Amino acid sequence: MTARIGLPAPSFTLDTITYDSGFPVSKSLDDYLGKWLLLFFYPFDFSRVCPTELVSLNRRIGEFSDLNVEILGISTDSIHTHKAWLRTGDGIGPLSFPLASDFSKEVTTLYGVLDEATKAPLRASFLIDTQGIVQYYVVSNSKVGRSVDETLRVLEALQSGGLCPMDWKPGEKTISS
Repeated sequence: MTARIGLPAPSFTLDTITYDSGFPVSKSLDDYLGKWLLLFFYPFDFSRVCPTELVSLNRRIGEFSDLNVEILGISTDSIHTHKAWLRTGDGIGPLSFPLASDFSKEVTTLYGVLDEATKAPLRASFLIDTQGIVQYYVVSNSKVGRSVDETLRVLEALQSGGLCPMDWKPGEKTISS
């Protein structure tokens, strides 16, 4: 099953790690029911563009929290690589959300974002609602980082409950149906 808008998100269970945890913690899609979830697939730890994205998300974690959103970063790096990336001097440092290891590539494949050439995830973001339904996703070229502003704008548009025109911003009127 590939993730599709309006359908239940493919179920998963992955080992995750945070800066503060000394050992992996298993997380499943079901753990996030009742909250919105931003699944943030990225190609590689210790790379150039990925840390700019994750650090930007981390800087804005309060805005996501205010919107009842949890973030889960996913790559096909091992849990040990994630731990080293979080904790070593040339790594990314502390993040306020977990990083998940999809070392088997099963989840990346389930969500339809495995780059066959690199065997790593494409840059892909999925917004999953409180009921586990995929409401939005975007996949971008690996050379271009994603926009936190756009992710938040789309999230607020989805949560507004209205029809939102192009370039809609929070606080603006939605379209009456």
